[in-house]
Amino acid sequence: MAELFAAVEVIAAKRDKHELSNEQIDWVVDAYTRGVVADEQMSALLMAILLNGMNSREISRWTDAMINSGERMEWSALDRPTVDKHSTGGVGDKITLPLAPLVAACGAAVPQLSGRGLGHTGGTLDKLESIPGWRASLSNAEMLKVLQDTGAVICAAGAGLAPADKKLYALRDVTATVEAIPLIASSIMSKKIAEGTGALVLDVKTGSGAFMSDPERARQLARTMVELGTRAGVKTLALVTAMDVPLGRTAGNALEVRESVEVLAGGGPADIVELTVILAREMLQAAGVKATLDPADALKNGQAMDHWRRMISAQGGNPDAPLPVATENHEVVAESDGELIAMDAMKVGVAAWRLGAGRSRQGEKVQAGAGIDMHAKPGEMVKAGQKIFTLHTDESDRFERALEALEGAVRISNTGEKVERLPLIVDRIEG
Repeated sequence: MAELFAAVEVIAAKRDKHELSNEQIDWVVDAYTRGVVADEQMSALLMAILLNGMNSREISRWTDAMINSGERMEWSALDRPTVDKHSTGGVGDKITLPLAPLVAACGAAVPQLSGRGLGHTGGTLDKLESIPGWRASLSNAEMLKVLQDTGAVICAAGAGLAPADKKLYALRDVTATVEAIPLIASSIMSKKIAEGTGALVLDVKTGSGAFMSDPERARQLARTMVELGTRAGVKTLALVTAMDVPLGRTAGNALEVRESVEVLAGGGPADIVELTVILAREMLQAAGVKATLDPADALKNGQAMDHWRRMISAQGGNPDAPLPVATENHEVVAESDGELIAMDAMKVGVAAWRLGAGRSRQGEKVQAGAGIDMHAKPGEMVKAGQKIFTLHTDESDRFERALEALEGAVRISNTGEKVERLPLIVDRIEG
């Protein structure tokens, strides 16, 4: 069949700062998915988009074209409204783990399609795969059954969901075009809209450990995604949240599961509990659920934990099995007395990644037990020789590069200097 356009025309249009027509966008996304547009041609177009941008109509049409490249899921068989949460990722961001069962305990259904980690940010599926027996890959029928039985499912997106995004994501990764806001927004939202959720809460991270370190760019990304969701008929809102300091006191797969279970047991670090409860309330409100039980109470009274255990078991996992533990440990101690003033989230994330908690290319295996325990956080007093970090790995030769990454990660002061932190919630953006 004759093609409607030539790829070079579409590339030249965006190179010369013109708007792409709806027909050009539909064709180029479809033709790339079919293999008619070559990788080098799509690479040139992605770079032109990164440099010259897209307006809201173009971004919306690009998102629709990616959704239309695959299937749409739907949950009309469920007896309760659906709501999902997406985080742009960060260091120690384990919020999905306690959040999904918590929201389920309060009366909404949570179909959470998650991803794997790449680089310094951990992936939700990698964390859960440290639980013996737990399965990330479910068929649509299995997803529906787990949702009906437990109220929440966390699993991998199937190959049929926005296949154009899968191809584009891999290409963006190797062509330095990951940072383009139109491409980030359409990548996230094409999957979330195709997933069929009725409401969506976005957690857009900002600060040194986030993908969008600048709060203004984080706000711009949040606004773009809220607009896309609202246009598609999904009740969408975004919180811009702090990632200048790691969340909680662990970074690494099994370590973060352990901490999530502590939160579900009514304990855990205050920042994890606070953000989990805030997001749960936002999700229930977005889904239109008049919860008879406040999320803070559902954490304390064990109902969220009950839903966690059922959700893990329904996906083949054993919630009582011991979690993997790394064979080698190394302690980092404070060099002086004083107040811990700063902890750089990016440096901690890179160190955890170098210990084996993350991957440098897709498909690489991660170590379940690798990562970092943080024994002190900004605002706390420490003494010389006191433990700040414990590093965990199965390969002791990884310690050297992890310690290099941690150089200058913490600052201790005894001059009365103030701790400068972003507020946990930087902004809230509604459609």
